[in-house]
Amino acid sequence: MQIACVLYPRFTALDIIGPFQTLVDLRGVDTVFVAEVAGPVPDHTGRCHLVATHTFAELSAPDVVVVPGGMADQTATAEDPVVAWLRTVHPSTTWTTSVCTGAIYLGLAGILNGLDATTHWAAYDRLGQLGAVPIAERVVRRGKVITAAGVSAGIDMGLLLAAELAGERAAHGVQLAIEYDPQPPFDCGAPWKVPAELRARVAAALGGS
Repeated sequence: MQIACVLYPRFTALDIIGPFQTLVDLRGVDTVFVAEVAGPVPDHTGRCHLVATHTFAELSAPDVVVVPGGMADQTATAEDPVVAWLRTVHPSTTWTTSVCTGAIYLGLAGILNGLDATTHWAAYDRLGQLGAVPIAERVVRRGKVITAAGVSAGIDMGLLLAAELAGERAAHGVQLAIEYDPQPPFDCGAPWKVPAELRARVAAALGGS
C-alpha cells in the first residue's frame, strides 16, 4: 500500500504533516512525499522544507493520495502539474484525499464535480465555483474521496483514513501514540464562533473572501 503525500511550492506544512504522522507507521504502508521535481520543497513561509523523494512522473499508481492546501492554490489552474497528475492517478486510487485548500486542486481536476466536500472556510466560494457542494464539516467522505477542513483537520482525516486502511483498533493506537486529545485554550477555531471583525481580518490575511 503506497500513500503519496503531495508537495508543491508554498504548501502549508501542518496540512501534510498531520496526515503523514497518522499514517506513516501503519503496518504494510509505504508513505512517501511526491512533487513535480524531487528534492526540498518550501512551505508557504519559505522557512520549512520537506523533501520529495519521488516525482509525479515516477509515481503513476499510488493507492492513496493526500493533497495539502497552501498559498499556491490561490493561483492554481487546470494546467497546474498537481492537477494534471491527479487526473492521471485518481481513476486507480483507493482513496483520493485533501486537506484544507488542497480541495481546490481536486476541484480543478474535476474530481469533486457534484460532490459534497469541505475545505478551509475562507475558500468555500471558490470550491463551489469548481463544481463541488461546499459543506461546513470537519471531514467529508463521499465514495473514495475524503476532504478535510482547514489545516489541523488533516489529523482527523488521517485518523479516519488510518481506520479504513488498518482498522479502528490501529487508528486508536495511532491517536494515543501521538496523544491527539485536543483541548484548545480558546474556542475560536471556526468562523461561526468569532466576531465578524476577526473573521474578516483573518480572511483578508489569507487572501480569501
